Amino acid sequence: MAAGAGTVLAQAAPRIDREALVRRHNPVFTAVDPHAPAMLGNGNLGFTADITGLQTFPERYSELAPLLTMAQWAWHSLPNPKGYTEADGLVQVAVPGRGEQPYAYMKSWDAAEKNPAFTWLRANPHRISLARLAFTIDGKAPDFAQVAAPRQTLDMWSGTLDSSFTYDGQPVHVRTRVLPGPDAVFVDVRSPLVASGRLGVAVRYPGVDSKINPDPSRWDGGGTTTIVSQRPDRIHLRRSLDATHYWSTISSNGVLTRQGAATIAARGNGGARLTVTASFDRSAAPAKLPVPEMAEKAVAGHWRDFWTRGGAVDFSGSTDPRATELERRVVLSQYLSAINGAGALPPQEEGLFSNSWYGKFHLEMHPWHAAWQPLWGHPELLERSLPWYVAHLPKARAEAARHGVKGAWWPKMVGPEGRNSPSLVSPFLMWQQPHPILLAELVWRSRKDRATLARYGELVEATAELLAAWPIAKDGRLNLGPPLIPAQENYDPATTVNPVFEVEYFRWGLETAQAWRARRGLARRADWDAALAKIAPPAVRDGLYLPVESLPDFWTVAQSPECRGNAGPARCKNRDHPSFLMAYGFIRGARIDPATMRRTFDAVTANWDLRQTWGWDFPMMAMTAARLGEPEKAVDWLFADRKNNQWGPTGMTPRVHLDEHASELVPVSGGAGGVAMASNPDGPGYRRAAETYFPSNGALLMAVGMMAAGWDGATGPAPGFPKQGWKVRVEGITPAP
Repeated sequence: MAAGAGTVLAQAAPRIDREALVRRHNPVFTAVDPHAPAMLGNGNLGFTADITGLQTFPERYSELAPLLTMAQWAWHSLPNPKGYTEADGLVQVAVPGRGEQPYAYMKSWDAAEKNPAFTWLRANPHRISLARLAFTIDGKAPDFAQVAAPRQTLDMWSGTLDSSFTYDGQPVHVRTRVLPGPDAVFVDVRSPLVASGRLGVAVRYPGVDSKINPDPSRWDGGGTTTIVSQRPDRIHLRRSLDATHYWSTISSNGVLTRQGAATIAARGNGGARLTVTASFDRSAAPAKLPVPEMAEKAVAGHWRDFWTRGGAVDFSGSTDPRATELERRVVLSQYLSAINGAGALPPQEEGLFSNSWYGKFHLEMHPWHAAWQPLWGHPELLERSLPWYVAHLPKARAEAARHGVKGAWWPKMVGPEGRNSPSLVSPFLMWQQPHPILLAELVWRSRKDRATLARYGELVEATAELLAAWPIAKDGRLNLGPPLIPAQENYDPATTVNPVFEVEYFRWGLETAQAWRARRGLARRADWDAALAKIAPPAVRDGLYLPVESLPDFWTVAQSPECRGNAGPARCKNRDHPSFLMAYGFIRGARIDPATMRRTFDAVTANWDLRQTWGWDFPMMAMTAARLGEPEKAVDWLFADRKNNQWGPTGMTPRVHLDEHASELVPVSGGAGGVAMASNPDGPGYRRAAETYFPSNGALLMAVGMMAAGWDGATGPAPGFPKQGWKVRVEGITPAP
């Protein structure tokens, strides 16, 4: 580890200069980065912008980094003439001791191709892009060759994207913002080209492309646009896409006109300044849009409150050369997570940046996106999405009943309606089941008030009922699975039993639920205590924790020459998430022996195929190292030099798959809609699935917050950071459980 002399300080005076902390990490661009459009948002609306501050040149950006305007509430379904329902995606799966039960299970991708019900149920509903805001020049699309001397700064402190460039030799200055409410994009343009009438702004409304991922926009038609009311400076319209309807209000200090079927154009009205505000809503009532000066103040106030009211970590003064970069990643992750992981629904893996998995959210990822929020003094952000669980308790109870057990059964890959999506893996993942208890507990630890207990008491109770009822009784104990796939997703659901992390997480959830009952003045439940006493112990062999009890020779195989650190044959399971380490990192498993976990951690370091790890794995391993009293290793894992732990200029990380069929060449944008080929930036044998993966950002914040502020039972300041080389100032962060 590269480090110099230094001293760890925590809660040190003077207080952290929050504005300086944030602004020293503002991203600055002087050229197009095709993988890193800038992003603005308010948690429910996200807007990605190119080097002009709008969405003028989408062809200059990677197909995996589209320029979109997406909202948490904006969902669409393709027509369903066959009337497919959730029942059409269910198949009967044998459950030992319980007969056959219905699961949303596809045995192979071929099954999806042969069964149109599977295909429709997976793809619908899906997120859509609401509009594209772009510059026009003389009423037409600008020529990128005429753009010169660009300079763009994303000022995270004020929520402003400040862009300047020249076009055809004339200066253009643009400030772009997303309002905190209503869901609206505000654009302020100043240029002689506005005064001359040449430069304008067009708002175009797309149809829906059938491929959906990563860009759901279709530009050759689709949908209808109905003008509801119109005057020169304000147009209110309705967009209809099949059965989906949304409304948009465009206001401007200039003149607005409709051009074609789905475009509203704005041009100047004599001056050199043009302002355009485009709002989007599910309600038919016209949005009440603030005047430009008030819009600027509202956005600046919103972000100032975010940065000053929550937690902060400052590494200035550290001598470890990695400290500045870690601080940058932390600040950018706070910003990105506030935009993409703090809306009215649990976030999808790519937030509001683009679509993956049709824009559906994966409930097992919710803590990696958002658990940091209450720990860092922002419980209100997490509490935007927690009501989704409360509202869906009846459906979750029905799902449990369908499987013959009590409680609330939470699915894995869902849209806002909470329906299972057929999958090879999703129906057998169960590590999301305790999540509502964890998230509610973190909110309570932040607030410690009876109102929190009242809001989420039923949610915690119903979730715990499932944790006690679902394990299968056999030989005097309760087993998890089969069928089951652990968080490490490369196991056969028909034979997998008792993953180490899941058995400890189920117990942790039940113990925490009992604590909630005590806080509410209720007695402990005897049936939960009975389950706590009988849930299978974490499996150990030869002094190492096994990922799953049902694979007793795991480490013998993993340490063999054919498997060690390599993909190896199918029987090599030392790849994907080393999730069993979470039993002493993500949580503190009550039955975990630190010495055994330390040996297991070292065995993972020596034997794991780290090419197939994902963005949240590295902070997760850092959390385990911190609890084990290995702060140097914790920091090293935060900086692991792996494909999926590369942090771009805006703080985003990619999601890259190891794929032996991946080409050495990949298509890239070729300008004017053309396509060119370039060397695969990830190297032959890798396939990039996305330009960003927001669980990386949330996991980093969860890990760094814990390392800086501590956890239950930790002692001393900043216990997760080395004593040498690191000066850690921390404010407003609650210790982790």
